[in-house]
Amino acid sequence: MPSPAYYQELWQHLPPDLQPAHFQLRLRFLLERLSPGLRVLDLGCAEGLFAREILAAGAQVVAVDVAPEALRRARHRVPGLDARLLPYTGPWPLQDASFDLVWSGETIEHVPDTLPWLSQARRVLAPGGRLLLTTPNHGLSLRLRLALLPGAFERHFDPRAEHLRFYTRRSLTALLADAGFPAAHVFRPPWPPAARAVLFADAPRSRW
Repeated sequence: MPSPAYYQELWQHLPPDLQPAHFQLRLRFLLERLSPGLRVLDLGCAEGLFAREILAAGAQVVAVDVAPEALRRARHRVPGLDARLLPYTGPWPLQDASFDLVWSGETIEHVPDTLPWLSQARRVLAPGGRLLLTTPNHGLSLRLRLALLPGAFERHFDPRAEHLRFYTRRSLTALLADAGFPAAHVFRPPWPPAARAVLFADAPRSRW
């Protein structure tokens, strides 16, 4: 299992000013569900690109990550950003029901123990709040390519890579239901073609 030092070292070797994969596509998904005044937790904030857009939309944001280097970059990119270090395991130092929306883009695939992580996300959401997340889509077409193309499986599932979990629409829906988001809507937009590589989840927190 990776350690906090692993993620810190990973960030220290990444070039600055990274453009997240499918950034505009994922940003549109987020902004369509955002409104001024909402309290937002940017979970796995990386360099702060999404946090900056959340603030520009008139919402409040707390940006969190497990890597100090990611937070340093986020603070540099977004002066005055409320950026906090999250513990790698255990409860998050955030109050119950303190956010209206939790946003987590391309993060859950890096999480080794997903149910406690999702449980914490649910805990900090206010009743009726929403968890929005994206993750790479491992649908049928990708699985077929990995099975049929020589060497594709080994390259994609390289044990030295940073992705620890791999999701289909069905497996992510089931996971969210187990974590207390039974009404989660997990989908892959039909257009543009690049969207087929991404799973989107809009998961309202039940009021009980």
